[in-house]
Amino acid sequence: MLKQKLTQKLQQRLSPQQIQLMKLLQVPTSSLEQRVKEELEVNPALDEGKNEKDSKDSEFDNTEKPKEETANDDSFDVSDYISDDDGIADYRLKSDNYRDVDENKSIPIPVVETFHDFLHSQLGLIDLDEREVKIAKQIIGSIDDDGYLRRDLEAIVDDLAFTQNVFTEMDELTSILKEVQTFEPAGVGARSPKECLLIQLIRKQKDSKNSDNVSLKLAEKLIDKYFETFAKKHYTKLIRQLSITEEELKLAIDEVLKLNPKPGSGHATEDRSNGYVIPDFILNNDNGDLKLTLNSRNAPDLKISNDYVDMMRDYNKSKKKDRKEKEAILFIKQKIDSAKWFIDAIKQRQQTMMNSMQAILEYQYAFFLTGDETRLKPMILKDIAEITGLDISTISRVAHSKFIQTEFGTFQLKYFFSESIKTEAGEEVSTREVKKILNDLIVDEDKRKPLSDQKLTDTLVQKGYNIARRTVAKYREQLNIPVARLRKEL
Repeated sequence: MLKQKLTQKLQQRLSPQQIQLMKLLQVPTSSLEQRVKEELEVNPALDEGKNEKDSKDSEFDNTEKPKEETANDDSFDVSDYISDDDGIADYRLKSDNYRDVDENKSIPIPVVETFHDFLHSQLGLIDLDEREVKIAKQIIGSIDDDGYLRRDLEAIVDDLAFTQNVFTEMDELTSILKEVQTFEPAGVGARSPKECLLIQLIRKQKDSKNSDNVSLKLAEKLIDKYFETFAKKHYTKLIRQLSITEEELKLAIDEVLKLNPKPGSGHATEDRSNGYVIPDFILNNDNGDLKLTLNSRNAPDLKISNDYVDMMRDYNKSKKKDRKEKEAILFIKQKIDSAKWFIDAIKQRQQTMMNSMQAILEYQYAFFLTGDETRLKPMILKDIAEITGLDISTISRVAHSKFIQTEFGTFQLKYFFSESIKTEAGEEVSTREVKKILNDLIVDEDKRKPLSDQKLTDTLVQKGYNIARRTVAKYREQLNIPVARLRKEL
């Protein structure tokens, strides 16, 4: 049987303003400008510029407010929608802040020839008819930014038939691919690292004045016949199988090391905006006094549109308020509310970012003062959350995709967060400090006899770091350092 009853329960729900703030916290400086532009486009009540109090505003603020009307009349107090405290944030008044002139400059995008443009420009150097040019262009379009053709030839045959209405066979496609492989840079169009190196070695022998170059021929043989053994650096096995000396092998390896395993890496890619980092914070060291400022790109000048203020003023002065005017003013109220929420969210974003970064600065003060990576203290999100009184998820959003510019370089904020391990003395040190020492040990090792993970572990234990071998292997992999066998050199 159905019954009606009243229930009471307590729930936590995020308001639209809180959701908007969380989304803005995640946006890096490089994308904030675009986010503000999007809001300006969708909300006509939001305008760019400082919220200056002109004489009209003063006159409007001093006018007598209309008497309260009934709730059904949908009246409102205009002063609730025009804030008097939209002042400039304190940090924007600091003399050591970045100059707006410097920060508002647009990032120059160089007009350069891309890798694929470079390949297309070489099509006129080979003798191909119109149909074969279409096939060659399809092959070039399938080459990735590293210079490799990783798409199956059978798939390219299908692509030509369905998209270009060009029907070809594998033999013809392979023949045209060989022509493309004669393009610069050497090795382009290869289907594997082995083929890439072989193309370069064969061309190098043709271009060499010394046609009897033993080292080049031996290098070609190494790649062609013993590629797997060579890649795994089984040098003793190669010397025995090829009946050569260690010096001869070393000269052949030197020839291989001169080659480019990624022939397309030296050219511009289609993404011409990569490689630029806009810092969210700027840290200046004034004779040992660290001064943190927020990049002014994070503090756009926004205000409520004067036109909307005038419309609300006119409505307030109007004695007759018909239905259409009430509907119009309701729309204006909604837009102004939305604009105020966005401006408040931007200000709160700035304050949250500054508070969080200030806490990180104080926690890692020794590092920011010296730039010594070993001075980094163990720090997790919870540590900064407790200092600032913010939620861990909020700190995580602040650290996401944010950068700080220091005299030692530009760092991502998450760089300063790390777990800890205990030394023999019971002191907690950052895992980043251990990684730095591990990296230094590998850099200084004898490359003829590189240190194994166990030897690296023993050395770290001798230095007082209580660490397991599997942990050393994990840190080595995180540093993109290969195992000892692959680090061996002759």
